[in-house]
Amino acid sequence: MRKKIKIIGSGFSSLAAACYLAQQGNEVTVYEKNSTIGGRARQLKKEGFTFDIGPTWYWMPDVFERFFADFGKKPSDYYELIKLNPAYQVYFGVKDFVTIADNLPEIITTFESIEKGSGAKLAEFMKEAQSNYDIAIKDLVYRPGVSPLELVTLETAKKVNQFFGNISKDIRRRFKNTKLIQILEFPVLFLGAKPSDTPSFYSFMNFADFGLGTWHPKNGMYSVILAMESLAKELGVTFHLNANVEKIMVQNGTADALVVNGEIVKGDVILSGADYHHSESLLDAPYRAYSEKYWEKRTFAPSSLLFYVGFDKKIENVEHHSLFFDVDFDKHAEAIYDYPQWPKEPLFYASFPSKTDDNAAPEGKEAGIFLIPLAPGLKDTTELRNLYFEKIITRFEKLTQQTVKENVIFRESFCVNDFIKDYNSYKGNAYGLANTLLQTAFLRPKLKSKKVKNLFFTGQLTVPGPGVPPSLISGKLVAELIEKN
Repeated sequence: MRKKIKIIGSGFSSLAAACYLAQQGNEVTVYEKNSTIGGRARQLKKEGFTFDIGPTWYWMPDVFERFFADFGKKPSDYYELIKLNPAYQVYFGVKDFVTIADNLPEIITTFESIEKGSGAKLAEFMKEAQSNYDIAIKDLVYRPGVSPLELVTLETAKKVNQFFGNISKDIRRRFKNTKLIQILEFPVLFLGAKPSDTPSFYSFMNFADFGLGTWHPKNGMYSVILAMESLAKELGVTFHLNANVEKIMVQNGTADALVVNGEIVKGDVILSGADYHHSESLLDAPYRAYSEKYWEKRTFAPSSLLFYVGFDKKIENVEHHSLFFDVDFDKHAEAIYDYPQWPKEPLFYASFPSKTDDNAAPEGKEAGIFLIPLAPGLKDTTELRNLYFEKIITRFEKLTQQTVKENVIFRESFCVNDFIKDYNSYKGNAYGLANTLLQTAFLRPKLKSKKVKNLFFTGQLTVPGPGVPPSLISGKLVAELIEKN
């Protein structure tokens, strides 16, 4: 039976859910509080430069292919995909960097050149990582987190010890060189927790990295958002922008309407792809499934300080994606997870999309995105943003052996306060709820409200977890759950 389904937010998970729900034959309407769609994956355009405000890494291309295939489409029907070669570069000091190629044989050779015997160990580790990837991404993550029994399969039974070990110990058992350890620990940071708190099973992220490679959609990640919007509209989805949802209305224990910009909008099913904590705050207190104490005790993925910089020249000695691990990795991790504070010496990441994509910057110029991971909930001021830009750009000049400060045309920033203002993000988190052992699968906040009928949730604070591919999967899972219910 055709239902009127009202969706809050237009990020990856909301768009995916909208497509699946419309495909089922429902009347689907999306309400987005901002002036453009995409949630965290919006775009900044300024003086001929184009920046992805949010995600910049395109990993797990098979998940995107599976999504579009569900509608008889391919990603190439909507956007051009470029495989990055090299995938990325990691700086450890002046003229001291490791370049990660776009294929495993070359990466194995690189490892062997840094630590004798590590090539064979990496090949062995990647076989295990690929096995985990096949189990997790092709099967487990497509389960709705309703029951712990979802995790019990013949394959997972063989790997039960990997749910109780951790990535950090596994890597250190095999490799001794600090650079190699940090490169191998880097991918799990996308899951939002320290490697020492991330179950061994999540080594599948290393296969996503070395095995499947790093890609760039022409014109940026926003191309994927526009593709999903186009698909949704083909399926009959309606979008309302500048539409702030102020309340989820409940009648006789059933969600039956939204208050949008002061007006009541009736619906048979309500689905929120907004921040889970914020979504529940739109309910009267008795209908909230999770208390403030519950949220306080969760381990959240980091927030970020981001800079979007237009340079008046091409930047040298960097790749499209460059990581700067020239300071103490563990101390920065402590400042995020153990003793939340602004890190004294931050690691940072830089992306130069104009290295790959001519449309990212005017000719002869460069678009730069800089990111510092931070603990959520930190004090965020203009003075702190300026101080930290100066810290990283000074190091950037030293490490890459060039001057760039005087070549800055403009600089925009985005931090904790903006995540809260633009996305109603709990404590300004950037990536949702971390994937620790006690926050995996059925232990995450539920897709279906435990207290209100016809109320559902999707996104990085619920199943399966943080990141763009999991968000696509979350949209599919919740659409299936709505159809089933």
